[in-house]
Amino acid sequence: MKQLRTLNDLTLPELQTILFEADTCRTSQDRMWGEQPIVANLFFEPSTRTKCSFEMAEKQLGIDIIPFDVSHSSVQKGETLYDTAKTLEAIGCRALIIRHPEMKYYEQLNGLTIPIINAGDGAGDHPTQSLLDLLTIKQEFNRFDGLHVVICGDIRHSRVAHTNAKILKKLGARVSYSGPLEWMDPELTEDEYLTMDEAVVQADVLMLLRIQTERHDGEGGYTKETYHRQFGLTVEREMRMKSDSIIMHPAPVNRGVELAGSLVECRRSRIFKQMTNGVKVRKAILAHVLNLKGEKQYDHVI
Repeated sequence: MKQLRTLNDLTLPELQTILFEADTCRTSQDRMWGEQPIVANLFFEPSTRTKCSFEMAEKQLGIDIIPFDVSHSSVQKGETLYDTAKTLEAIGCRALIIRHPEMKYYEQLNGLTIPIINAGDGAGDHPTQSLLDLLTIKQEFNRFDGLHVVICGDIRHSRVAHTNAKILKKLGARVSYSGPLEWMDPELTEDEYLTMDEAVVQADVLMLLRIQTERHDGEGGYTKETYHRQFGLTVEREMRMKSDSIIMHPAPVNRGVELAGSLVECRRSRIFKQMTNGVKVRKAILAHVLNLKGEKQYDHVI
């Protein structure tokens, strides 16, 4: 694997290896070899979980980080994304982790020779989030085939929804959608639409999404209370879920909107486990991209 722009950059054996490595913590610093790598994290959008978990993964792998602050960079002088990235390559960075508001921003960077790891491109893809979601589901059910995953909320504007829907169906899961009709995506939601009341009784995995207000153009206009009542996971709805079903959310969570605040850490919530798995997955990705370990593949069926 030389890049991670979307999950299409991974073969299924590579995906299997990354999940296995992440789950068994086989990407430790003592397995590194050669010169200590240096990477740069370029976040053109706000981030807590993704940015901090990449930094934690880098520190645990012994990777040095070039601090990059968009507000104090030459981006403010009109420098292009390509020239920024090419500069960091020229001074010795071995990989770039980039989050950018533009979909498929990485298509501008084909002239680079170092790997790009996509930490989110607009409403396009979020491959490392999907990998940590897959790891969380795998740890819970040890399979994907036949699971019913319902993705709920702001589907059209969510890169998490786009990436997860495609890879989950590829792995054999049944994927359905719930949420405001005006926020559905025709490219994804041709499969099955459920009301929230239908979703809670059918789902093995209820995957809630943050409302992407920064990507809206005036559509919707729900109050927090109205959205929660019509499309959110209320306490009453949670009580009707299957006994072994789980709740997921990429966070940040709008408590009392996508789900009731009391459910964020309820017995079936895996929201903070997803965050823990984020460090594991990003360590595995960095180890693969930077060749910090041997090339052995693992024949573990996911």
